[in-house]
Amino acid sequence: MTKILLVEDNANLCYIIRSGLEDMIGGYEVMTANNGEEGIKLYKKHRPDIILADIEMPIMNGFDMVAHIREIDKTVPILFTSGCISPKYVITGYKLGANNYIKKPFIPEELDAHIKAVLKMSEGIKMYNESDTLQIGPYKFDPKHALLKSEEKTINLTARESQILELLAKDKGEIVKRGTIERICWGKEKEGDFFTSRSLDVFIAHLRTYFKDVTEININTIKGIGLSLTDK
Repeated sequence: MTKILLVEDNANLCYIIRSGLEDMIGGYEVMTANNGEEGIKLYKKHRPDIILADIEMPIMNGFDMVAHIREIDKTVPILFTSGCISPKYVITGYKLGANNYIKKPFIPEELDAHIKAVLKMSEGIKMYNESDTLQIGPYKFDPKHALLKSEEKTINLTARESQILELLAKDKGEIVKRGTIERICWGKEKEGDFFTSRSLDVFIAHLRTYFKDVTEININTIKGIGLSLTDK
């Protein structure tokens, strides 16, 4: 049973959408909220498989709700439902992290097709990510998408932070020479350069802050040689 969080301020439309998905289509369990604030509360409590969100709502609109949810969850599929299809609205929605956009009015079969497409795409990305991740303590590290994910939080890394961490994580427990990191991340012509060396130190300091609350994870400096990542 697919759990859907439907956030819609029009009570009649909310009932129609819920009935259409649960009774006509089937296979869905729909929970409803009538504004963004209620939507966030239900999201945190139930962790739905997908979110359907109107945009223009009282108290908190759909854009603000999605922005808040995306701060703590980068992966839950989100589908905006709106009567407005102006380019400004659509672009804003996708920038905030929406996966798709469907214009009102729609029939249950049309909405069902959109939901299935978004879930299929999301599942494909999830499967790819899981097979391509590196475990670092309680975190799953996804180098391709520069993400560190645990049950409690998701950390977005910069491209260079991700590149450095990938080198250390792939040879976990082993010493990776500074020159090797500098050559791969900055280019051979920058290897051994004073400013490159200082930049590397800055990025390592940033990475250490991400793991400061996890005692078993350490990025160790071996003076004059290189760095190593340990998580035991």
